[in-house]
Amino acid sequence: MNDIANCQCNSIVMTQVGNNFLKKTKYDCLCNNCLSDINRLTEFAKNQDFPRHSANLEEGLHFYMENGFFVFTEFYHMLRGNCCGSGCRHCAYGFEK
Repeated sequence: MNDIANCQCNSIVMTQVGNNFLKKTKYDCLCNNCLSDINRLTEFAKNQDFPRHSANLEEGLHFYMENGFFVFTEFYHMLRGNCCGSGCRHCAYGFEK
């Protein structure tokens, strides 16, 4: 704790697109798993367009259904490009109410 030189995050090599994404977030510290997920998702997102129409939403990728409601995924929020500040369940930007 409080020793960045010995932090597990030093073992992850972030991609440029992953680093660019992290600059837009409110995260202070992330574990290896979270950093690896961000690398993976941002690399995948490079080749995806934000679904601007409901017909372009893919269940399981952009959203899932829960009790009859749409719940947007972390990937959907990442594609959106910024935090809306609404406290979304799967906010990719580290926003907390």
